[in-house]
Amino acid sequence: MERLIKNLKFKTMKNITKIAGVVIFTFILLSSCDNNFDNINSNPNAPEIPVPSLLCTNVILSITKFGGDAKAFISNSAFPKYVGYANEGRMGSQYNSIGSGSFGGVTVLPNIDKMVESAKATVALPVQNSYEGVGKFAKAWILFRMTMSMGDIPYAEAGQGATGLTKPKYDTQEVVFKNILDDLKAAEQLFANGATFAGDPTPFNGDPDKWRRATNSFALKVLMTLSKKEAVASLDVKNRFSQIASSGELLNSSANYFGLVYSTQNYYPTFSPSNIFTSRAMMSTLIIDPMKLLNDRRMFYYAEPARSKITGGLLETNPAAYVGCNVSDDYDVLSAEWTAKKYSAINLRYQKDATTEPRMLLTYAEQQLIIAEARVRGWITSGTAQGYYEEGVKAALTSVMSVSSTYSHSMPINAAYISGYFTGEAAFKATTDEQLKQIWLQRYFINFLQDGDYSYWEYRRNGYPDFPINPATSMNINNVNIIPLRNSYPSSEATFNDVNYLEAVSRQFDGFDDVNKSMWLLQ
Repeated sequence: MERLIKNLKFKTMKNITKIAGVVIFTFILLSSCDNNFDNINSNPNAPEIPVPSLLCTNVILSITKFGGDAKAFISNSAFPKYVGYANEGRMGSQYNSIGSGSFGGVTVLPNIDKMVESAKATVALPVQNSYEGVGKFAKAWILFRMTMSMGDIPYAEAGQGATGLTKPKYDTQEVVFKNILDDLKAAEQLFANGATFAGDPTPFNGDPDKWRRATNSFALKVLMTLSKKEAVASLDVKNRFSQIASSGELLNSSANYFGLVYSTQNYYPTFSPSNIFTSRAMMSTLIIDPMKLLNDRRMFYYAEPARSKITGGLLETNPAAYVGCNVSDDYDVLSAEWTAKKYSAINLRYQKDATTEPRMLLTYAEQQLIIAEARVRGWITSGTAQGYYEEGVKAALTSVMSVSSTYSHSMPINAAYISGYFTGEAAFKATTDEQLKQIWLQRYFINFLQDGDYSYWEYRRNGYPDFPINPATSMNINNVNIIPLRNSYPSSEATFNDVNYLEAVSRQFDGFDDVNKSMWLLQ
């Protein structure tokens, strides 16, 4: 027994010694590897610094891609009275229900900062400039649309939630516009000193020269939006416009536009052979009637002939076969008349062709029309208003030529038609009032199923074309006799940023966040 106990003690001590040795060896090994631990456990396929091109793609898509389905797309064109609708009951936007705006675009601003930071850490200086230019352009684009929608908004303190600033102050609209214009000027210089960059989903394909031109074109669009504020010293509207217009760094052909090309992976928003929303959208008199008056063949690319007219013996080439509705008429009346095939639907290409036309948010055509208006207003002295007007219209018509003539109802737009366009009512008028209305109408044509918000904003600025108002059908709750002037602020602002929200509403609208109140821009 005594010998057994001794053997057990010996083995136990031997095991303890072995265990201690293993522990000591492991400690030494870990100590020697401590300096390399982070490297060993790093994933080379997951870099710590984001790739700027990937961030850039997301930033650009956030401002160019339409964020909604077919119904939302049609609704966006119903508010500016391009189309009416006959399905599922009244569409609020058709009957002047505007609702609240959105601060959602602010969530893109931190991504812009990350894109710029990653570019500074990973790419050469000229390319850094281009990414920073994209960032300033995108910020100006997002906050321009926010202020156009609602009025005063946060600008200086926007998008800084990560720093703890979750309740930003609202800048006055005058300050917001000054910052937008300053950011665009900075972006233009960055692109001038930039280089080709990766991650650009637009047709510009990362070309800094094209981005520079688009930036200047956007600045002209912003400045024309400020036509009622041309005397405000801080904005210096006329001088800024003149300097940019004379720079030569502008969009220079109908082939150059800022936007997106639709594809079989990224369908046109209304594409679907069985889409009930697209198929029941009917053309408005507000666009059909003036196109008939001008003998404008874009009508044949925008609309279908009314089926009742075709069965009645008219040919699809006959302008009389195209009939618009009064979008302010009672919904039940419109629905019954639509069932009777009285009105023209939007062209079938919008439903059947996934890539029917690009999304074009800044175009050479509209740019030239904006310059034409500036010439009429006396903001610039070079060239003639007629020359700019005709160049803009020709460019708009030329861009429609890229649409398949299959959808032209045997009335295609070609070079011969374009050269003879400016006769009769399309010829440039003699009086200032008539000239401005011609220019505004052509801008309205260009934005058909493109940017409904901007067409509405242009109506607010100039009251043309004359949107129909029917008090019996209007859904403008606080005043059925007018078109609303703005979106109200998001309800979340009253809850989570109440002090700054209330201060802004009090400053602008006498304490009442009403859609019929006039923002500084319109006063």
